[in-house]
Amino acid sequence: MRYAFYISPDEDDPLSAAAERWLGGNPFTGETHALQAAGDFDAAELTALTADPRRYGFHGTLKAPFELAPGTSESQLLDVFDAFAGECVPFEIPKMVLGQLGPFFALVPAGNCPELQGLANETVRRFSPFRASLSEADMARRKPEQLSDVMRRNLLEWGYPYVFESFRFHMTLTGPVPAERQASMKRLLEQSFAPFIGKPLTVASLALFIEPERGAPFTVHSLLPLGGTSKRKMA
Repeated sequence: MRYAFYISPDEDDPLSAAAERWLGGNPFTGETHALQAAGDFDAAELTALTADPRRYGFHGTLKAPFELAPGTSESQLLDVFDAFAGECVPFEIPKMVLGQLGPFFALVPAGNCPELQGLANETVRRFSPFRASLSEADMARRKPEQLSDVMRRNLLEWGYPYVFESFRFHMTLTGPVPAERQASMKRLLEQSFAPFIGKPLTVASLALFIEPERGAPFTVHSLLPLGGTSKRKMA
C-alpha cells in the first residue's frame, strides 16, 4: 500500500467531471470508461496518451506516494491528517492556465501562490515521519544522475525531488506527448478545459489517495476540508 497527499476538487466539482471525461476514470469511485475520438486523435491514441494520469487520478501532488515507515500505522496517519487539515486555511489560486512541462500537459498556476507553496511545504514536513525510506529501485526510477544537486538532496531527505524550492504545482492531463502531436494536443485541451483556463481554483480540502499495490490505480481514501468546515468525505 502506498499513500499520497494531493489537492483534488470534490467529486461533484465541475472540474472533476471534466477530468473524468478527459481521462476516462474517476478516482472517487474507481470506475473507468472508454474514451472517444476527439480533435485529431482517435480513441486508441488518446487512451495511450492519458494512461499515466488516469492511473494516478486527477490531482495536484503535495506529498508524493510513499509506503508507511516501520512502526507507523494507517490509523496514526489518519489522526495526524485530521489534525493537520483542521489547522490549514482554505485559499484560492488566482488563475490556472494550461501549461506544458516538457512533453507533458497540465493545469498549472499562472504565477506564484504563497498559500499553495506554504501548504505544500507543511504537508511534506508534517507527514515525513510516516514515509518509509525509498528502495534502491525507487531511487533509480527517479534518475538521480539527471537531477540537480538540490533535487538529489530532496530525493534523499524527503523521498521526492520536487519539494520546497523545486516544487511546481501541476494537475497532470497527459503522459508524454510526441513533439509532432503537441500542437494538436494543446488545441484539444484548450477546448476541453476552456471553462477552467484563466479562472481561479479554490483549494478548500486535502485528499489522501491510496495505491493498494504497485501499479494499481490510485483512488481517493478520504477528502478532508481545510479548517474543519465540514465532515470527512470518504470515497
